[in-house]
Amino acid sequence: MTDRDTRTLEHRMGDWARARLPFAVAELVMFVLKQGWACLFGALLLLAILGTKAIWQPDWPLHRYDALFLIAIAMQVIFLWTKLETWEEARVILLFHLTGTAMEWFKVGAGSWAYPEPGIFKLMGVPLFSGFMYAAVGSYMARVIRVFDMAFAPYPRFPLTVLLAAAIYVNFFAHHILPDIRPALFVATVALYGRTRIWFRIHDRHWWMPLPVAAFLSALALWVAENVGTATGTWIYSGQIQGEMVSFAKLGSWYLLVYVAFVTVTLVTRRALHARALDPGPSGEILAKS
Repeated sequence: MTDRDTRTLEHRMGDWARARLPFAVAELVMFVLKQGWACLFGALLLLAILGTKAIWQPDWPLHRYDALFLIAIAMQVIFLWTKLETWEEARVILLFHLTGTAMEWFKVGAGSWAYPEPGIFKLMGVPLFSGFMYAAVGSYMARVIRVFDMAFAPYPRFPLTVLLAAAIYVNFFAHHILPDIRPALFVATVALYGRTRIWFRIHDRHWWMPLPVAAFLSALALWVAENVGTATGTWIYSGQIQGEMVSFAKLGSWYLLVYVAFVTVTLVTRRALHARALDPGPSGEILAKS
């Protein structure tokens, strides 16, 4: 499916919704549908985790973790073949895969969490499908920017955003031996991005949301998905009792990781970043403030 086909489908769905629903409700419905379309890779991977947990038997010749690895690879190939993802987005996803797998090796080695099931495609205690869970975040980030024609403005100086993302990423490792600086990092995200608005188009009208608010909502969705992972026993946190929800403290970790994810996307493409504030123009486009 090409980008033009996707836009035609979006317009048809939008026209259908606006003809039958009040404007605000139609916009909300289309927002949810487009969000679902943007996170398609992650949603399918989550369904694979749930589905394999429901049907997998210990005596089957293929381990569940290995099946998830092969499913994830097949999904990635299909996404590229059908042009659901661009090669530019694939580069973003590869970066996520590498940085995510490195974090998994360290965290599992440090005892933060564990993968209890066996697998052939498992290295240093980490099944290789786990890198695709981070890749799913990258896929969503890249696709949601394209699907919603997003613009970020006024965007902070790029070197500062990279420095903050690097500090967040390093702290995920360093807090095991040094003081945890997450409180300072929370403050830094608001100080740096507090003025930045995410402009997005649902149909023919642009809306905006403060970037830190969007980061929190994204983190909340990731925290819910993480609860699915632990509920199915796919991975288990140290000290977590079976059936226990993931600690709310992990929500803060995901909030910070969203900024790392976003900056990783901007390392590949920066077309959506604008140094000056934007305003919606009379014909629906967004224009730089004079």
